Amino acid sequence: MLSIVIPTLNAAGTLARTLECVSAAHHIPFEIIVSDGGSVDGTRMAAAEGGAIFIQSLRGRGQQLAAGAAAAAGDWLMFLHADTILADGWSAAVRGFITDPANHRQAGVFRLRLDDDADAARNLERIVEWRTQALGLPYGDQGLVINRGFYDEIGGYPQIPLMEDVEIARRIGRRRLTILDAHAITSVERYQREGYVARPLRNILCLGLYTVGVPPRFISGLYR
Repeated sequence: MLSIVIPTLNAAGTLARTLECVSAAHHIPFEIIVSDGGSVDGTRMAAAEGGAIFIQSLRGRGQQLAAGAAAAAGDWLMFLHADTILADGWSAAVRGFITDPANHRQAGVFRLRLDDDADAARNLERIVEWRTQALGLPYGDQGLVINRGFYDEIGGYPQIPLMEDVEIARRIGRRRLTILDAHAITSVERYQREGYVARPLRNILCLGLYTVGVPPRFISGLYR
């Protein structure tokens, strides 16, 4: 079974679409776990209406992802952000990946697509593709599909307030990372609000600080 884990915090505006998308999985037994960090909007109701299991967690994406994985019953885990939907064909790509025994010690991520027609969005997608292939550093908005045994072997998601996606990618390793033939379509709102140049530059700065050992709790202030 595939356990789909979605961390949320006041995600009522986007969660319903995400749940509708993942509920359309074909020929894959699945469960959906919404791991919430203390929402005060309609997130719980949206989760219930979407057929998801709702659990409460300490706030922080790393903590929420780890809590969702701990509550999961599946042999395979798929982590997905609450403002991301998966393009048609995603379930076939995931099914092909998880049914291949060679992938039991691999992890899969989706290709990133931004919901914007601007040239800047296409340029950023190409940068993300390069970063994923060359550096083995996908970010959380590309999702993650991983066998439960392999997830446990590498220590799972670290319970840190930031950079949990970078840390688990480092634990997986570039050679054990597969780019799935399907797209994760992510909201462009943050890039439109903060800028297609400013936001990636800030992300690079945060990554650099984390790489040289600055604690995530200090980096999180800069990130926000």
